[in-house]
Amino acid sequence: MQRRRFFASLSLLAAAASAQGAPTRSRRRTGNRTSTLDALPLSPAPDASAADAVRLYLERIAAIDQRGPRLSSIIETNPDAEAIARTLDAERRAGKIRGPLHGKVIVVKDNIATGDRMATTAGSLALDGVRATRDAFLIARLREAGAIVLGKANLSEWANIRSTRSASGWSARGGLTRNPYALDRSTSGSSSGSAAAVAANLAAMAVGTETDGSIVSPSSINGVVGLKPTVGRVSRDGIIPISHTQDTPGPITRTVADAALLLAAMAGPDPRDPATLQAPAPADYVAALDKNALRGARIGVAREFFTGHDEIDQQIESAIAQMVLLGAEIVDPIDLPAVNYGDAEGAVLLHEFKHDLPLWLETFAPHAPVRTLADVIAFNEAHRDREMPYFGQELFTKAQALGDLDSKAYRDALAACVKGAREDGLDHALRKHQLDAIVAPTGGTSWLTDFVNGDSNNAGFSTPAAVAGYPHLTVPAGFVRGLPIGLSFVGAAWSEARLLALGYAFEQATQWRREPRFLAQTSMPLAAT
Repeated sequence: MQRRRFFASLSLLAAAASAQGAPTRSRRRTGNRTSTLDALPLSPAPDASAADAVRLYLERIAAIDQRGPRLSSIIETNPDAEAIARTLDAERRAGKIRGPLHGKVIVVKDNIATGDRMATTAGSLALDGVRATRDAFLIARLREAGAIVLGKANLSEWANIRSTRSASGWSARGGLTRNPYALDRSTSGSSSGSAAAVAANLAAMAVGTETDGSIVSPSSINGVVGLKPTVGRVSRDGIIPISHTQDTPGPITRTVADAALLLAAMAGPDPRDPATLQAPAPADYVAALDKNALRGARIGVAREFFTGHDEIDQQIESAIAQMVLLGAEIVDPIDLPAVNYGDAEGAVLLHEFKHDLPLWLETFAPHAPVRTLADVIAFNEAHRDREMPYFGQELFTKAQALGDLDSKAYRDALAACVKGAREDGLDHALRKHQLDAIVAPTGGTSWLTDFVNGDSNNAGFSTPAAVAGYPHLTVPAGFVRGLPIGLSFVGAAWSEARLLALGYAFEQATQWRREPRFLAQTSMPLAAT
């Protein structure tokens, strides 16, 4: 690490620590009256029953998601959640504990099949009211571990593969999910509702999915922890697909410890997903957590992926300086070039989406009114006023015009992605510098929601790990002008345990997460707050 940059970073630490402040309870005022939100506990007491926890979270959903700030992060709640909680409480009284999540309340993204009375729709009206034929494999594992699936989280419709001009967090079925830190700003996507719900304490944990950035970006922008595992660590069975090359579910939580707990419950081999059968056995992710994990760790800094925004990058410099104080050996900069395989990635995703979507519909929604991507395109045209009031479906039509997975265009694009992201990218950098992990800003701050122009260009650090299929952890790294930012830890395939340990050490030393205040718009202080 350059000496001048290091000492400049150290001088930022005191100011950053002062600016972050201690975690505070969310307060919101209407006129001269304290909002009713202040009367609601942030989370259940440690000794609360599962039934009490469900009731509290339903109260918070009613007060915060459906009224008050109207986050619209939950697209549907489970009508059987309270009955399930009572059953789990009875089991606990009888001395039966299903697993580490016994009685924990979670929400899952609405592109993950649940074989219950909730629909699985990817936010589309084409699947409105369509119930999946069975649980996804990961949902079955969560239920076996004792989790209560309280509801489905809103998302960027079809996981943001429909249009280049979409507004993240919007779906025709769920409307717009708002950022709990500043209601006029984006939640990012596509796991928008999952991240916003966790940030606002509407559930203990959430499950999101990522193809490229859809876990780590909303987690960073909503001030929570997000982990995109190695592709194959957690089964993709039951997830409405974009790409069998890049799709993966993963945890979104308020702490790294909870991310480890949720990953441990989800991970495991599934005969329906061959990628999980090729994976090494899952580690003990919870036992791997270590406050001293950064001591002696070699951490590479991916300068090519810094934002160019002076305040954001200064905050990341403070985070790097903190890791030095915790004993990390910083290698700065490293040889990790900026992404030059974006067009190839786009071709892979569109080819695979056209191929994979009909297979999901046939298995999990044979009773749906759509069977193929062409059917979905026709449905959207027939319901243009409700499905496409803000942006179109040009990516759908582009995908529909492509060939199959035997085409030269697809095979060439896939090869370019493997070479760019693995051989010339992460594998090269990790091996050359003998790194435990690579760090960079996860992305920038949240942008203003814009239904005219769509999302602002907010390039981040998601693509190398997403295209390579490697793990990527984001941890809260403070605030810039009241808006959260995240620090990314990226590692080699199957290194989730190591990344969680490193992220945990950073989190425990900094404690930079704060509860959201549901401000109507972004505050504009002159310095980071």
